[in-house]
Amino acid sequence: MKIEKASQRGKTTVRLSGHFQAEHIAELQKQLQDNGPRFVLDLTEVTVVDVQVVRFFGVCEAHGVKIVHCPRYIREWIHRERET
Repeated sequence: MKIEKASQRGKTTVRLSGHFQAEHIAELQKQLQDNGPRFVLDLTEVTVVDVQVVRFFGVCEAHGVKIVHCPRYIREWIHRERET
């Protein structure tokens, strides 16, 4: 799992890659808190997630975080988790 940050015009993009699992959520939360309220999660290179991560992504979106380049299976899973 890898986290990369890039800032431009007051907005921070956090790019995730690899296998993103529950034990990585705390580190991502720290990165997001350190970068203020305007950030984007780029999931272009995310290959594997677990249910806790999917639920975390759903909470992030509910709080206004924009998620881009989200693999279809993750997007569908986020929607299913919201419905339960």
